[in-house]
Amino acid sequence: MRAIFMGTDIFAVPALKAVINSDVELMCVITQPDRPKGRGLKTIPSPVKEVALENKIPLHQPRRIRDREFIEEVLKPLNPDVIVVVAFGQILTKEVLELPHLGAQASCLHNPIGCINIHPSLLPKLRGAAPIQRAIMNGEVETGVTIMFMDEGEDTGDIILQDRMEIELSDTSETLSRKLADMGALLIQKVLKLGQSGEIPRRAQDHSKASHAPKLKKEDGLIDWNKSALEIHNLIRGTMPWPGAYTNFRETMKLKIWESQPLGESVAGAPGTITDVLPDKGFMVATGDMGLIITTVQPPNKARMAARDFANGYRIKAGDKFS
Repeated sequence: MRAIFMGTDIFAVPALKAVINSDVELMCVITQPDRPKGRGLKTIPSPVKEVALENKIPLHQPRRIRDREFIEEVLKPLNPDVIVVVAFGQILTKEVLELPHLGAQASCLHNPIGCINIHPSLLPKLRGAAPIQRAIMNGEVETGVTIMFMDEGEDTGDIILQDRMEIELSDTSETLSRKLADMGALLIQKVLKLGQSGEIPRRAQDHSKASHAPKLKKEDGLIDWNKSALEIHNLIRGTMPWPGAYTNFRETMKLKIWESQPLGESVAGAPGTITDVLPDKGFMVATGDMGLIITTVQPPNKARMAARDFANGYRIKAGDKFS
C-alpha cells in the first residue's frame, strides 16, 4: 500500500514515525516551507522535515498544496492508496482529496483508503484548529483522538477509529498534546493494518452534537479576574505556550501568568486583588469565587520566574491589584 504523509507541526512527528515503521510504502513526506522563527527570525525546518531527512524519505515543501503544477507533476504520478494528514497547516482541495480513488480507477490492484486525518478530539466535539487548547480552557475532563476520512468540510468526515483519554488537572496544552500525539500514532498504525485487509470501519458523525475549537488569538490569553478560580486556572493551562495567559499590572506592565494553583476556598478582596504574599509559593489573588495562588510569572522582557521572586523583586504587597 503506497502512502503519502502530510504534516508540519511537532504533533505530527509520532504519527510520521509510526507510518515509517509500518508495512506501507511511504513514497514521500510533504510539509510546509521553512519559516523564520524566534527573535532572530532564523529560518528553521519543521519538525516533520527533520524526521523525513533523518530517515532519507523524499521530501516536498510546496508553497501551496493546491498549485496545479505540484498536483500534476508530483502528486498524481505517485498514485497513492492513502494520504495521511496530521497538523499539516494547509487546506486540501477536492482534487487532492480524491487522488487515492483516482488511482484505483486505473488499476484493479488498488484498494485505496483515501485521505485520512488524525484529529485530537472526540469528534464531532471540538472541530477546528485548537481542540487541545479549547478542551482545557473549557474545563473538559476527557478528550481523545479521532482518525477520520477527510472531506471538504472542517473535520466533518466519517469516523474510522477513536480512543479516549482523561484530562488531568495538571495537564497543559503542551503535555496533553504530547499524550494525544502518541495516542494518534498508535491509532494510525491500527488503521493502516486494517487498510491492508480492506476492512476499515466507517461511521458518520452526528453533526447535531458538533462543537467548535477556533484558532487562538492573542487576546484569548487576557485574564478576566471576575471569572472563577478554576476557569482562570484552565485558561492559564490551555494557553500555554501561546498566547500565554496575561494580566495588566501597575498600569503599564503586561505580566504573563504561567502556573497557578486553585486554593479551594474563598478569600476577602475584589477580583484581581492580591490578598496575600506567600514566601514559599508566590502570591494569592482573589477571583470571582475563590483564591488562586500564582506560582510562576514572566514580566516583560524577562525570563520566567517563581512568583515569590517576582513578589520580592517588585515589592508586591497585599492590596495590589491586577486590572
